[in-house]
Amino acid sequence: MSIMSPEKTAAALPYPALIREIEALVHDDRVQVPPRLVQTLAGGALFAAMPAHDANIAITKLITYVADNPDRGLPAIQGDIVVFDVRSGQRIALLDGPTVTARRTAAVTVLAAQRLAPQTQGPLLIVGAGVQGRSHLEAFAQGLGVRQVKIASRSLASAQALAEHARTLGLEAQAVQDANAALADCPLVVSCTPAQGVVLHALPRSDAFVAAVGAFTPRMVEWAPEVCRQLADTGTLVVDTRDADHEAGDLLQAGIDVTALPTLSDLLRAQAARPAGPVFFKSCGWAGWDLAAARCAIRRP
Repeated sequence: MSIMSPEKTAAALPYPALIREIEALVHDDRVQVPPRLVQTLAGGALFAAMPAHDANIAITKLITYVADNPDRGLPAIQGDIVVFDVRSGQRIALLDGPTVTARRTAAVTVLAAQRLAPQTQGPLLIVGAGVQGRSHLEAFAQGLGVRQVKIASRSLASAQALAEHARTLGLEAQAVQDANAALADCPLVVSCTPAQGVVLHALPRSDAFVAAVGAFTPRMVEWAPEVCRQLADTGTLVVDTRDADHEAGDLLQAGIDVTALPTLSDLLRAQAARPAGPVFFKSCGWAGWDLAAARCAIRRP
């Protein structure tokens, strides 16, 4: 069995290849993804078991999520992904769960932006300078060719540190203190905050692609309800999967019927035309994306 460290897991999941694998999985009718099991632990932490399989491999992601862990110097997400061979039943790999989660989430966002964004050149605004902020920065640079980025965070030091990382990648980067003001300058927006309360209450641009990543339970929220309702009236709302029907906190708290919204898979399978007006892409996560990452990882040396 191959046991991959965080570094080896990341090396096995280059963004261009991972994006292609995620799109291939969308068109693979052999993929089966049962409902995930999420339990609330003492103290408020979440424990999730997320299975999925195709004709060749089966995976289960076992992770915990503790929202305030970063304040204690610990990762918010911890755990592993176990990969099994379908034919023999053997364990064939153990992937680092937080690394897979960060990279597949960012890859899904970039795939959505590639297909749906009215304007893909940037600048990109990232709201939240943690693990997801870093992964989305790297994914947009590698997968969409973005060269300019603005970064906002409740911690200016964290925003500045991520901006410095962006500059080491050859990007023009700036830490900003007011995310809402920066929306006017950025047609690409990713919100990946801890989602413990509304942080974005200004309207994005009319040509904006917004990826709302932070909230993945009904109680979590990043975007003001009135903004979500306005975007529903003037633009296009898309969810990553049908799991968002009961998990998309931003949209549920805005009173929007999430069950009526198209999924990314719906649009990719239909080869739908690029929407007019702003696009709000709500990402909640799905074990199918982890399965795509496992497929990508085990096919590489």
